[in-house]
Amino acid sequence: MTDNEHEAKMARPRMAAGALFFDEADQVLLVEPSYKNYRDVPGGYVETGESPRQACVREVREELGIEPHIGHLLVIDWAPNPGEGDKVLYLFDGGQLSEGDRERIVLQADELRTYDFHPVDQLSELTIPRLARRITAGVHARTNDLTAYLEHGVGPV
Repeated sequence: MTDNEHEAKMARPRMAAGALFFDEADQVLLVEPSYKNYRDVPGGYVETGESPRQACVREVREELGIEPHIGHLLVIDWAPNPGEGDKVLYLFDGGQLSEGDRERIVLQADELRTYDFHPVDQLSELTIPRLARRITAGVHARTNDLTAYLEHGVGPV
């Protein structure tokens, strides 16, 4: 196999990074994007030259207008999309947002309609199945001080 043939077979996945934030009742913060028909976590695509964690920090700042500490990696999820190709999604621990952080939230008006905290057991009613699985795995990873590897929101068998 030539270098060009090898290069042509290499995956070039899109990468996105988001954060799980919690309130005092351990409910998860979800945002309602204006361009999606389901709720999501704050986050977005990784830009060229940016690490997934840097992208997460930037996206949280852009979307919510706050800069809380972004902690350790909770989930890596390989989640290819038929329309967009291979994707690798990173989910970081944003921790518990203080009352002060919550008061300072200013949503990016052209992208987000609203945000709220929700019990983990209601995720399947609020978002798409693979994201609900990813968030649930992230909550479990946070509770057990782990990092989860997923494929389409499911751990390998």
